[in-house]
Amino acid sequence: MNEAEDFQPRSVTHDSIPDSSTDAGVLLREIDGVLRVQLVATPFGMPRRWRRPPAVRLARGEWLRWQINYRFTGSSGGEWTYRLDTLNIVHGPAQPDLFLGTPARHVNELGSLR
Repeated sequence: MNEAEDFQPRSVTHDSIPDSSTDAGVLLREIDGVLRVQLVATPFGMPRRWRRPPAVRLARGEWLRWQINYRFTGSSGGEWTYRLDTLNIVHGPAQPDLFLGTPARHVNELGSLR
């Protein structure tokens, strides 16, 4: 959401591997029927994350919610913007309302943005 759009929520759904054209990404690897998921945080946001959670492994039918937030400082005036990324990934087919429920795995990387 951003102020220019009256804080209307925005989401993107991919029926495949997530888009890697952004400054953050997702590493996915399937081994022996288990999906390994690792979020790659953007190097441009604060706070710096020196220690990151390990990759999450999902069995078929399980899903993951990974949340991370950032503060970005502008180049003039010290103004800053906030960004919250919520990644929902399911291993295998899913019902349309799946992500409205409770995930099998949840990674919370929400940091203090002083």
